[in-house]
Amino acid sequence: MTTTPALVNIETPSGKGAGDENFPVGSFLIAKELRPHVAAYYDFARAIDDIADDESAPNETKIASLLEMDAALATGENEDNPALAKAHKLRKSMLETDVSLNHGRDLIVAFIQDCEKNRYRTWAELIGYCMNSASPVGRFLLELHGEDRAHFRQSDALCNALQVINHLQDCKKDLQQLDRSYLPGTWLSAAGVKPEDVLEEKTSNGMRAVMDQCLAATRNLLEEAKELPHLFYSRRLAMETAVIINIAYRLVEELEKRDPIAERIDLTKLQLLSCTARGAWSGFWR
Repeated sequence: MTTTPALVNIETPSGKGAGDENFPVGSFLIAKELRPHVAAYYDFARAIDDIADDESAPNETKIASLLEMDAALATGENEDNPALAKAHKLRKSMLETDVSLNHGRDLIVAFIQDCEKNRYRTWAELIGYCMNSASPVGRFLLELHGEDRAHFRQSDALCNALQVINHLQDCKKDLQQLDRSYLPGTWLSAAGVKPEDVLEEKTSNGMRAVMDQCLAATRNLLEEAKELPHLFYSRRLAMETAVIINIAYRLVEELEKRDPIAERIDLTKLQLLSCTARGAWSGFWR
């Protein structure tokens, strides 16, 4: 075990928790004995996301911190350092459940990329980023439940769709606070707009066209993913996934109708309740 000390305060917590996310995180639909493992994964993901999104830290410092988290997860080094506790907790969880450590380490690859890259030229390039920033979440859940890895394709499509939805919701904040734009540059150029146009008070016609392209591509991902609940052995995971798919479709509808530059677009409690009820019912009777 190495004795190289890690940073004492390696993350700057954003204050966000599982209840602040668009989609359920280890909800009551997940088997009780698996929820602590889902919580360990979420806490780790939240911690490294907070590192990458720390506006006060230079990129070199953030990358160094992320690499320390990666080393802790991969090898268990610096186990006595409390700053790395979430990485060590996830490592123990993954080893206990025989889930690949790569599903945590790939997230770190994505967040290092966030520190090094703030523009995306094409949709394919953006999806390449999502394969590390979002797809590992679904793959982790499938492995945790003992599901067939052959279904990673549909799971990846769902998780990547959720990531793009989040990018569209946060497009203005991401550029204001972090100088990041996830809108494909080729689509922006074709529409005669640029990333900085999201800082306007409302969406221009050109920017609306780019967002609609993103939403159409997201719908295609959801169409690929919607069969997923019917493929699972776990009824509980099928229900949870059906709920998430319903929420994703409803958010896409809201983003198509409303202006994500003029306002933050979230679902109401009634909309979430409706998506949860319909999703849980359809997942149960899959």
